[in-house]
Amino acid sequence: MAANFGEPRYRANQIFKAVHQRRLRSFDEITDLPKKFREKLIEAADISRLSVESRYVSTDGTRRYLMKTADGYPVETVYIPTESRDTICFSSQSGCPLKCDFCLTAKLGLLRNLTAGEIVEQIIIVLNDVYSVGTETPHGTNLVGMGAGEPFLNFENLISALEIMSAEDGLFIVPNRVTISTAGIVPKIYEFARLENRPHLAISLSSASDTLRDKLMPINKRWNLDELMTAAKEFEGSLKRGERFTFEYVMLGGVNDSDSDAATLAKLLDDYQLSRVKINLIPHNGAEQLDYETSTPERVERFKKLLESRGISAYVRQPRGRDIYAACGQLAAMDNKSAETVTEAIGVE
Repeated sequence: MAANFGEPRYRANQIFKAVHQRRLRSFDEITDLPKKFREKLIEAADISRLSVESRYVSTDGTRRYLMKTADGYPVETVYIPTESRDTICFSSQSGCPLKCDFCLTAKLGLLRNLTAGEIVEQIIIVLNDVYSVGTETPHGTNLVGMGAGEPFLNFENLISALEIMSAEDGLFIVPNRVTISTAGIVPKIYEFARLENRPHLAISLSSASDTLRDKLMPINKRWNLDELMTAAKEFEGSLKRGERFTFEYVMLGGVNDSDSDAATLAKLLDDYQLSRVKINLIPHNGAEQLDYETSTPERVERFKKLLESRGISAYVRQPRGRDIYAACGQLAAMDNKSAETVTEAIGVE
């Protein structure tokens, strides 16, 4: 771009560092560029394509950002602080096409894929809000592609965004600090495994039975458990020393949380000889629009212990941001009024 305006090539690097390292969101703020050059850039390009419509802060410190694209589509991003690190959960699509039966985001349907720039800008907006503009990206920042949308259905833009964010003169969030979640887009799991510098992988499972998974996650009708687990086994073979990948299992009360469900899940892993995995058990975040209840804490703990008795590493992911509609499966572009309605429905104080 700089060369097109008759500027030296180093100007392009100046612009990149200003946008991605200093996280400036307008050309006017890049004061180390000549004023005339800035004026030309303003006429020819945009730095920012997202605007923050609403920002909600949970009692547990979680923040949910409801953003809009330049053409009016909703984008949601969640910031989750802990003592040891901060995590930013970003979206890859506006809405989602997969129709998972227990997820509110599915009610939106797919509105459109996000561009690589819109994926990156979510992270910039959150970091600027939490740490202010111009500060260095905290070294403990983790990213999870677990917001709205199916990342592997926007694969090219996703990978481009991750490459941009890993640049040393940019955000410098390296792949080892990123986890991407898929509902089971099997061909892309194989493609993901072949990437030389790739993030961690999480696969949403939620049932070890094709019959139940067909209902819970209709993508299973396209790629069933055998195809999915075969791809998972291939991915396991690409892991580096000490690395594992994750299966995510949403705990639905009376649906997929029985002792026999735990035994079936353990057998599924045994059948495909998957050993370098861990299971994240995710208590369902219910809502009046959904026909599911969350498993009781006692049932979740029982399920966890049954898996561990079979030598499987299992962890319970504690819900964060339920009171602001930011927990797993709750991203449905809700404004404050509608979020309050659902908060009452799921019994969050």
